[in-house]
Amino acid sequence: MRVEVRSEVRLTENEHKVKRAILNFFKPDVVEVIDEDYRKIIICRAEGYRSLLKLYDALRKQRILDAARSHLKKGVIGNTVVFHIHKQAAYVGKISFCTIPDKESPLGAITFVISCSDVERLIDWLTPMTIDGTPFYKVDPPEDP
Repeated sequence: MRVEVRSEVRLTENEHKVKRAILNFFKPDVVEVIDEDYRKIIICRAEGYRSLLKLYDALRKQRILDAARSHLKKGVIGNTVVFHIHKQAAYVGKISFCTIPDKESPLGAITFVISCSDVERLIDWLTPMTIDGTPFYKVDPPEDP
């Protein structure tokens, strides 16, 4: 499994705060800041499900598994899942999904791109189906060979 999380740092934003927003829900192996055409982009990369454990825990703590599952399912493209979360909410430790990132997150969103061999298993592990907000089955984390 390969995970890339990226976000633009707008001119009015503090780079360290944008990094904190990302790191609240992701544990990268590599953090890169790219300067291009008067803007900065933070790109974080990791391999394996352990990089997503903060996100996994937060989805359960906030009891938003059903909403998260819906967003993840809509973002499936082949062996990849793409979804966006609100940057300002992430900074304060809350997950808020964005359907239209530029409209719903005025400072831009944080974009997750997760590629793995079994996308359905990834979604079932990260956001299992629930009854009254409680998962009614458990899936082992996906591991690519």
